[in-house]
Amino acid sequence: MLDATTIRRIREKFQALPGMDERLRRRWAAAEALALGYGGVTAVAAATGLARNTIACGIRELSEADPDLSRVRRPGAGRKRCTEADPGLSATLEALVDPVTRGDPESPLRWTCNSTRKLAAELARQGRTVSDRTVARLLREAGYSLQANRKTREGAGHPDRNAQFAYINGRVRRLRGRGQPVVSVDTKKKELVGDFKNGGREWRPQGRPTAVRVHDFMDPALGKAIPYGVYDVTRNQGWVSVGTDHDTARFAVAALRRWWQRMGAAGFPAARELLITADGGGSNGPRNRLWKVALQEWADEVGLRLSVSHLPPGTSKWNKVEHRLFCHITSNWRGRPLVSHEAVVGLIASTTTEAGLVVQAELDTGRYPTGTKVTDAELAAVRLKAAHFHGEWNYTISPRK
Repeated sequence: MLDATTIRRIREKFQALPGMDERLRRRWAAAEALALGYGGVTAVAAATGLARNTIACGIRELSEADPDLSRVRRPGAGRKRCTEADPGLSATLEALVDPVTRGDPESPLRWTCNSTRKLAAELARQGRTVSDRTVARLLREAGYSLQANRKTREGAGHPDRNAQFAYINGRVRRLRGRGQPVVSVDTKKKELVGDFKNGGREWRPQGRPTAVRVHDFMDPALGKAIPYGVYDVTRNQGWVSVGTDHDTARFAVAALRRWWQRMGAAGFPAARELLITADGGGSNGPRNRLWKVALQEWADEVGLRLSVSHLPPGTSKWNKVEHRLFCHITSNWRGRPLVSHEAVVGLIASTTTEAGLVVQAELDTGRYPTGTKVTDAELAAVRLKAAHFHGEWNYTISPRK
């Protein structure tokens, strides 16, 4: 019996030759076993982990007079691909992945997450035993990949959608040509304040991720952050009021008022009119009576004509404030828990882009109760002039003084 020192030396030589293919590996092992003599196959198998029959196969190959060195394996050797052994496997798998169009609409997997493990289990139940790794490989070969949902379906479009966009673009060009300000406004997604998980990743020391809460239940003491954005289309500047109460029309107009006081008035000292583009719902929607009343109150304060154009239904994501301001804010605070309202304000105000975006932000702790009723008399007192083209979407509110 060969000693442990001999086995160790064989192992060291084997580990020093990592680039061998199957044929070369078994031939090398066979040559070592033959050189050792009696007990050589056992010693080489113990040192390398190769099977004894593999080493024996190598010994037979060394004894061949004219071996075929063009192939690693003999023709037909190796395990058959599962699709060769079971030609109907791929079709059955695709029927499970897409049961409505390719398979049984009543498939038990129709309403479940089609993970590779569940698919492999269902195939096994049908008598086709494959691993989840094989399922993943077959899906990739069939043109499938892991994909998230994509927001592209906007629902039924209004017949005048394109005409409304053309009307808005015309208004924007005319006002900017006269040196008048144009802004895009909207409310960003409300955010939980506290040590909650925030989507995205940031660079941190390896193995030291930021610890956050497991469950996203609102902290009553901290509440939510309600960012309302005002994007200056002409100067590529943004203002965000971070509210702590409710997203109402008065809160929206308060954000416009703060933008004008902090940024707008200095940037447009000769302004006589302001064009506001907004989406078609929420606190700044065209059917919101309080929105128009609050705009009238602000117009009386600053002496500006406030022209408003609403985007057609189902096109809120086309609003410039979304892809010129909000998306950069989200990217800036990705992976960082919004632990306080001050942190929210700081992260928003530090947002910049290579295109020169400038953002200012401020915390608005004012109270904006919901359920405020606007009477017909209050609405009638609004000095509103509707445009000839879709007056419900396009109108101007003039100061009453």
